[in-house]
Amino acid sequence: MEFVLDPPNGVGPLRLGMAPDEARAALETLGPLESTAHGELAVHLTSGLGFSVGFGIGATRDQVNAIEVWRPHQRDVVLYRDVDVFGLPALVVVERLRRHIDLVPNDDDGFTARELYLTLWRPFAADDDPDETQGHFFQSVLVARPGYDDTPAEAAARLAAGDEPGY
Repeated sequence: MEFVLDPPNGVGPLRLGMAPDEARAALETLGPLESTAHGELAVHLTSGLGFSVGFGIGATRDQVNAIEVWRPHQRDVVLYRDVDVFGLPALVVVERLRRHIDLVPNDDDGFTARELYLTLWRPFAADDDPDETQGHFFQSVLVARPGYDDTPAEAAARLAAGDEPGY
């Protein structure tokens, strides 16, 4: 299967801002639902590709504010800007995506494009060893609402500027 990342809107049938019932129905189109330890809804395809949705807090607690996709063991494809984010080495993904977006390293061995809220993650950086798949390739990607990881000061500034998303 092929899924297209569409930040800051969603991934495949999953959309940021969905109500819990809508998210549940969208996930069920992919496979049987699972609950995570954090109360999120999740689905794992037989290929190993996984999806989960997280809900907001406060006024957005009844809306999807983040969607995470995990790397498959078999050959499902997850694309952003025609770049296979799990099928290519992490540094190749970064190089190709930087042609289109401002993608910067983060503190978790990954890269983030904050203006979209797109984050690519791997457990550690082993850039030059293709046999070390957990470091050589990205293991998950997160698409979230703008402001997902704002500090309290950034959230206050966003709110004061009227930049809060409508969901």
